[in-house]
Amino acid sequence: MGQSKSGFSAAGLRTLRDVLTRYVESGRIPGLVALVSRGGQTHVEAVGTMRHDGGPPMRRNTIFRMASTSKPVSVAAAMVLLDECRLRLDDPVQQWLPELADRRVLTRVDGPLDDTVPARRPITVRDLLTSTFGLGMDMTALGTPIMNAIFEQGLTPNLPEPMPEPDEWLRRLGALPLMHQPGEQWQYHISNDLLGVLVARVTGQPFETFLRERIFDPLGMADTGFHVPADKTDRLPPLYAPDPRTGEFHVWDEAEGGRHSQPPAFPGGGGGLVSTADDYHAYFQMLLNHGRHGSERILSRPAVELMTTNRLTPEQQATRDAMARNNVHISHGQGQHGGWGFGMAVRTYRGDYASVGQFGWDGGSGTATYADPAEQLTGILLTQVGMSVPDPARLIHDFWTTLYQAIDD
Repeated sequence: MGQSKSGFSAAGLRTLRDVLTRYVESGRIPGLVALVSRGGQTHVEAVGTMRHDGGPPMRRNTIFRMASTSKPVSVAAAMVLLDECRLRLDDPVQQWLPELADRRVLTRVDGPLDDTVPARRPITVRDLLTSTFGLGMDMTALGTPIMNAIFEQGLTPNLPEPMPEPDEWLRRLGALPLMHQPGEQWQYHISNDLLGVLVARVTGQPFETFLRERIFDPLGMADTGFHVPADKTDRLPPLYAPDPRTGEFHVWDEAEGGRHSQPPAFPGGGGGLVSTADDYHAYFQMLLNHGRHGSERILSRPAVELMTTNRLTPEQQATRDAMARNNVHISHGQGQHGGWGFGMAVRTYRGDYASVGQFGWDGGSGTATYADPAEQLTGILLTQVGMSVPDPARLIHDFWTTLYQAIDD
């Protein structure tokens, strides 16, 4: 495809704005910020208001809860450590995380927690990076003893009780058996939170401090972190979880006094970041630039290639496919068509408008962030309407369709 990308057509960008505006004017989405970039051309749309009943308008610098779109960004901390040989892909993690030594593995995923066999080998750094260490969020196993224990122990976000601080979180995690043998099966989410604990143990620094020093500050990501300071709270909209039956807007998290008003006990790399469209653009543009930001190298080119190419075997891919295809309510296209790199989806076949090789991920708070190396394109769509209803998923799908139709060559 080459590198001489000319950007977007004016008519295509008008169509993009018209489609985004339609969602806001219909009342389904209170407001949004969208950033699209290609060939040195960046275009931003800020549409609607921060609250569903009005209030301040959405602006380019509005701060959003990124939810699972945290994953592609937070994983960069581990990649820095790989570049510096402070981690190796096939190192057992138990030298830093002794709580995960001598693992037991369930005989059956739906079986009792004490029906286990020994793990065949230790958990490695590679297992965490590929989300195959043996434990994760399995929507097909809801109601089983192991999934009940994960929820009861506060090992996942978005529950009424906040997650405990990292050492206690890891102690609780280490008390549970694995669902699968290390390296055997892809499983969602918990690996990404565990990577943050690993980074903190290896560096002797809080996870956020290391991210800020090595990723956020060099990229100028001044509004990215795990909480919103008091002097920026007016830039954070409420997060809505509409009623699935009526569509009525319910506030799930307010800005004032909400979950992101103070530094969290657990800085969750899997879903805890807040950020802006421009901050995320800087990060994804760095990935498109093979690890460079201006004259500064953030990550090595091979590290970026590892992150952004499929790392799953066909056997591991089966679970990944099942998650994408069976969660129809929240399947919004981009994350469906392929595999998984480190912390993000990687498209391995062309199932709609996007190119093979597109990488990024989506968030349950109504966020989507991807880059496409073949088109030298970045797209960032940010709302604060949760996936309890189909509207944000449909908006995300339509955003990507209209973004690709705006390509001007």
